[in-house]
Amino acid sequence: MVTAQAAGRVLASAGSALACGLAMHTAVNLRFLRTPDPDAAAIDEHVAVLIPARNEAAHIGQTLVSVLAQEGVPHLTVIVLDDGSSDATAAIVQRFADADPRVRLIDGGSAALPEGWLGKPWACARLAHDDDAKAASIVRFVDADVHLQPHAIRALAALLRGRGFALVAPYPRQLAGTWLERLVQPLVTWSWAATMPLRWAETSSRPSLSAANGQLLMLDAEAYGGIGGHAAVRADVLEDIGLMRAVKSAGLTTATVDGSGLAECRMYEGTDQVVDGYAKSLWSAFGGPVGSVGANAALTLAYLLPPVAALTSRDRGTRIIGVVGAAAGVASRALVARRTGERVLPDVLAHPASIGAFVALNAISWRRHRRGTNSWKGRAVTVGSSA
Repeated sequence: MVTAQAAGRVLASAGSALACGLAMHTAVNLRFLRTPDPDAAAIDEHVAVLIPARNEAAHIGQTLVSVLAQEGVPHLTVIVLDDGSSDATAAIVQRFADADPRVRLIDGGSAALPEGWLGKPWACARLAHDDDAKAASIVRFVDADVHLQPHAIRALAALLRGRGFALVAPYPRQLAGTWLERLVQPLVTWSWAATMPLRWAETSSRPSLSAANGQLLMLDAEAYGGIGGHAAVRADVLEDIGLMRAVKSAGLTTATVDGSGLAECRMYEGTDQVVDGYAKSLWSAFGGPVGSVGANAALTLAYLLPPVAALTSRDRGTRIIGVVGAAAGVASRALVARRTGERVLPDVLAHPASIGAFVALNAISWRRHRRGTNSWKGRAVTVGSSA
C-alpha cells in the first residue's frame, strides 16, 4: 500500500524534475533568443504604424511622441483608429494630426460590431484597410499604451527583412506597479522563454509553437494580406497568437524576439485591470478546457508542489527534493528577468506565488467565460457584441 509520505515524495520528485528540466531549457533557450540590432541601418520602405485606441487618453500622447521620434524611417505613416472612446483620446490624436502630416485619425464610431467579430480584430482590420496602410510594404500594429525607443522600427524591420520572416513578435519590457502586477506581469515573457523552443518555433507550422504579443507586431504587408489580414482571426480573443498561427499555416516563417530594448508597456494598472484583463483571454489560451487543465496542472506540479513539499513535508528527503525544485523555478525566472531587464530580486523569489496567481486567474477566466460576463473597457468580450 502506498503511503501518503511516499506519494508526496513521488509528486515532489516529478515536480522538481520538471522544474529542473525547464530551468535548463530556459538557459539554453535564452542563448537562441534574437535581439533586434539597435544599430540597424535606416529602412527605405514605407512603414505603416497602426494603432487601435479605445479610452487611451492617459497614454496615447506619449505613444505618439515615441512613434514620431523614430529614427531611420523616412517613409512613415501613423494611423490611429479611435474605437468608440468616451474620453479625450480622439481629441489628443487630432492635435497630433494637425501638427504632423504623418499622423491620421480614423473615427471608428460606436456602432455595433459586425457579426462574428470581436472588437480589437475589427479595429485592426479597419486600420489595415485604409488606403495609406495598403500602400505600405511593412505594417506594424502598436497598442496605444506602448512607448517605443527611437530605434525600434528600423531594428525590427532589419530583422524582418534580413531573416526573411513574415511576422516578428517582440515582447516589450513589462512594467508593473502594484503587488499583483509584479506577481503576474513577468510571466508574460517568462512563459514562452521557459517553455517554447525558439529556433524550432521559427520554422515550425505547429500552432502550439506560437507566442506573440499584440502590444507590438510587425508583418510583411504582402504576407498579412495573403492570410486575409485580421479577418482570419476575427473571433479570436488572442488575435496576436492567432495571426502568428495563420502565418505559420501559410508556410511562412515567424519569430518571437526580445523586445525589452525596443519598447515598454504597463499592460494593466491595478488589481481590477489585472483580473479583468486576464479573465477576458486566459480561457482561450490553451486550446480549450482540456488544454487549460493540462497546462495548469503542469504549472502546479512544477512550481507549486515542490515549494509546498519543502515547507510542509515531514520527510527530510522530500523536503530536500522540494527545495531543489523550488530553486529551479526561481532560477528560471531569474534568468529571464536578467535578460529582459525586469526586476530580479526580490520578485523572482515569489515565483510560486506568481504561478498560484496565474492558476487562480485561469479559474476566474473560465468561470466568467461560461457565465458570459467577461468584458474589457466597457465592451462585452463576446463575438459580435456592441461597442
